[in-house]
Amino acid sequence: MPCHVSRTGGLAASLFALTLLSGPLLSGGAAAQIAVSANDGKAVLVNGVNTVPDNPPADNVSIIDLNVTPPKVLATVRLPTSLVGPPSSVAVAPDKSFALITAATKLDPADPRKVVAHNIVSVLDLKSSPPAVIATHETGAGASGVDINRAGTLALVANRLEGTVSVFTISGKALTPTGKIPLGDSKSGPAAVAFSPDGKMALVTRDGDSKVSILTVNGTTVEYSKRDIYAGLKPYPVGISPKGDWAAISNVGMGGGDADTVSLIDIKANPPRVVDTITVGQTPEGLTVAPDGKHMVVTVMNGSNKPTGNPFKSANGLAVVLAVDHLKLSKVTEAKAGTWCQGAAWNRTSTMVLVQCMVEQEIQIFGFDGKTLKRTGAIKVSGGPAGFGTSP
Repeated sequence: MPCHVSRTGGLAASLFALTLLSGPLLSGGAAAQIAVSANDGKAVLVNGVNTVPDNPPADNVSIIDLNVTPPKVLATVRLPTSLVGPPSSVAVAPDKSFALITAATKLDPADPRKVVAHNIVSVLDLKSSPPAVIATHETGAGASGVDINRAGTLALVANRLEGTVSVFTISGKALTPTGKIPLGDSKSGPAAVAFSPDGKMALVTRDGDSKVSILTVNGTTVEYSKRDIYAGLKPYPVGISPKGDWAAISNVGMGGGDADTVSLIDIKANPPRVVDTITVGQTPEGLTVAPDGKHMVVTVMNGSNKPTGNPFKSANGLAVVLAVDHLKLSKVTEAKAGTWCQGAAWNRTSTMVLVQCMVEQEIQIFGFDGKTLKRTGAIKVSGGPAGFGTSP
């Protein structure tokens, strides 16, 4: 079924850059690396409960320059975002010309103290000055994880409350909807999606029925292979190595205080299959593979989102670094992070990790030397940072 497309040039008055540094948007020109953080203004944690605050700030994204130390915010642009869903709700085009940002929820027009399902992906032009939203597209209810293939010709959006994945072709900065792939009923929960580096396959996590579905890609044709992988309980984020030899899945579990897991998938095997699993702690919300292809960072809530008096309550979350060697997982190190943390991002040299922390409304910065993580600073944002995407 085709998706509705609406252009948003007339919304410049309400979707605009709030902050923009003078001069070029990025240091380092074409070689620059950016991160785009989606910040949800309508979600705060009140004694363990996700709550809409009084007079919530507008949802927005922060465009962050990773070429400088410490990283700095270059621009902040108002557009719809959402905490709900895995923190893979942002995808940056390979040429850094635009970014896609999904929104799974919005304020309820009938009751601003509540949120309801949303169904859009915004196209943010990163080359315009200031950066601006140039289009929005309807996807499906609960638009969550999004990814763009390396060729920059296809995008996929997981519609978590609809049981589908939306497919878009890309020409320049323009998206064209080509249909939806049904994966199950509305309770199957397609959450995150990731293309393999060669663009011939994509993985979709399904936290509703604890499956990981394999999609096949032939040109602009994307189909459900009917092959599902059972990695663990409620698979949520997914990351694929730069060489395309393995994928990693965080299994968030039921939030009952148990030590939850990360699973490794051999995607070169025929058919692909889980080959290793390791425990990392309570609720591994985010997972991001390092550019070196040897490490990943997992953001673990560690009970930091629990209410006071809960026996599994912790004062902090964790950033856990895992290594992959010969298709085996091992823990390298961990560091205390903030509260109710979501996504993470690596710099290009795999020496720095950024972690999104909802309660503190900041992005915490860690240095990584191959053995240890060390906190080095933080970037304040407006709203709670809840989705991350980086350029190559």
